Amino acid sequence: MEEWSKEQWEAAIQSGEKAAFYLYTPMCGTCAVASKMLSVIEQLLPQLQIGKANINFLEQIAYEHQIESVPCLLVTDGGKVTDKIYAFQSVPFLYELLKKSID
Repeated sequence: MEEWSKEQWEAAIQSGEKAAFYLYTPMCGTCAVASKMLSVIEQLLPQLQIGKANINFLEQIAYEHQIESVPCLLVTDGGKVTDKIYAFQSVPFLYELLKKSID
């Protein structure tokens, strides 16, 4: 997963295509597990843009999207955020959620 800047995230939104932005903090154990899950998803859905960022450096995004905790996955489709996921339940759950409108 590529580390994204605020500008890259905004470009993903403006593209109108489905994309996911994974927000984490480095010392979060749950974030480490979520990151591994998303690495699997990245292999299963190579056509999906997935970026990640340390939320400590993106205060404006945290404020704009009212991020309550990490890990957090923002999913965009059609130029707007459609999902905000905090519970990374399982790889199959994430796969189905992200695959919905790609086909």
